[in-house]
Amino acid sequence: MNLYLRLLKVLAQMLFAARQDVLAESRLAFRVWPNDCDFNLHMNNGRYLTFMDLGRIYLLSATGIFKEVVRRRWSPVLSAAEINYIRPLDPFRKFELITRILTWDEKYFYLEQRFEHAGRLHASATVRGLFVGGGRTVPTAELVRVADVRTPAPPMPDVVAHWKELTVLKRERAAREA
Repeated sequence: MNLYLRLLKVLAQMLFAARQDVLAESRLAFRVWPNDCDFNLHMNNGRYLTFMDLGRIYLLSATGIFKEVVRRRWSPVLSAAEINYIRPLDPFRKFELITRILTWDEKYFYLEQRFEHAGRLHASATVRGLFVGGGRTVPTAELVRVADVRTPAPPMPDVVAHWKELTVLKRERAAREA
């Protein structure tokens, strides 16, 4: 099954998804098909990132934000991703992709995305994203207001704070080398 068919599957699931709290996990079930695999006969590392896109789209829908994002012509943009591969996902193996918002600051949302099979973790990623529209970055406060989220941002986990500092250092280094 190619990725466009999986996208259609996720879009169909979005039609029937019950609305959930913005901080709740969303879960999607998939299976590793042979065309997802690399020469080592396990899921290709790039494929994880593509599945993660589907998980974030589904989370937008499950939290009720998707319709407003589309209506306002905002686009979600991934700013950074860090992933740890723990154990391989073999051909034909079923797995769950679990996506949740960890926190947000004035510009970015920070999410965790996990790949699990039978309760065992196979890969874990932290991603940072934002929304753009009308030639500008949409402040998270505006998106949170539109989504009618009434809770403050959860405290930033230490691992995310350290990762945030690392991305700043990497950006500064790249600017010096440019």
